[in-house]
Amino acid sequence: MFQDPSDLAAMAEALNRSKDYRVLRRLAPRPTSLPPVGMETKVGILLDTETTGLDHRKDEIIELGMVKFDYLQDGRIVGVRDTFSAFNEPSAPIPPEVTALTCITDEMVAGHKVDDAAVNAFVDNSVVVVIAHNSGFDRKFAERYWPVFEQKAWGCSATEIDWRKHGFAGAQLGYLLNGAGFFHQAHRAVDDCHALLEVLAFELPTTGSPALAVLLENARKPTLRVWAEQTAFELKDSLKCRGYRWNDGSDGRPKSWYIDVGETAVDDEIVFLRNEIYMRDVDPGVQRLTAFTRFSGRIGPGPGRARSATRRFSTPLAGIADLLDRLLHGGRRAGSAVSDFLLPGPDCL
Repeated sequence: MFQDPSDLAAMAEALNRSKDYRVLRRLAPRPTSLPPVGMETKVGILLDTETTGLDHRKDEIIELGMVKFDYLQDGRIVGVRDTFSAFNEPSAPIPPEVTALTCITDEMVAGHKVDDAAVNAFVDNSVVVVIAHNSGFDRKFAERYWPVFEQKAWGCSATEIDWRKHGFAGAQLGYLLNGAGFFHQAHRAVDDCHALLEVLAFELPTTGSPALAVLLENARKPTLRVWAEQTAFELKDSLKCRGYRWNDGSDGRPKSWYIDVGETAVDDEIVFLRNEIYMRDVDPGVQRLTAFTRFSGRIGPGPGRARSATRRFSTPLAGIADLLDRLLHGGRRAGSAVSDFLLPGPDCL
């Protein structure tokens, strides 16, 4: 009964129209295709890594997956250009707990090495943005292995979309995929990239726009990292409740609390520190972050170690102009993707 695919599709559609049922479809990766003709598209990459541990300075990548896709200015995804999937044999056996989590064994990666030239060719000058579901993790590993990722803007689908605000109970990828109407039995990193593609293509009921549009809007906004150094231990709960995170100093930055806020909130944050934490007039270190530096392990030393890195701007436009000037003239190569991402149109400014 209902063995014909068209019968199954009709049955699923009928159930979907009912308020009493929800139907999940098995995720089938979109086929690759040429960029659509007559559309002004941009190119993004979805990236996922599997590693031997959590420390990007010493642990190793054992798998890299990427999906290159085309999208429109309004965030609609219009096609998949290409995919990339490769294992990488680490210098030591894969820890058992990693195998249990990823299903990747020593036998699967034996003799494999990610082709650096192939990665560089995949992440070419057409790529405007790289997106991962935990960019704070994946970007650090990717940059350590392949410097080409240092040149790109990055977005994070886990943290740069407020999923709860849009009706989801959490940001776990499998849960979000179910909310988008799919299920998948992920075995490879590239499978998770295909899953993320459908999550970002999903039209949010709260906005009527794809989730990717929300991510890009937030990724384009500069944020400011405020450092609260040398605070009293007994004030840690106040800082945590405020949203501050602890940096243990092992990465070369201060052993200190910090918080990332929007440009309009930084003055309030400084007032909070002066009135509630330090009880005096202080000038905490502030670092400006954009999609080109956010989530990177290359964010410069914190306040007190590189005070020149702490900069304040009178307007967002002044900050963007400063960033472009430093990228174009400060000794760092910047492709056309820089202006494509930061300045997508006059309305963005």
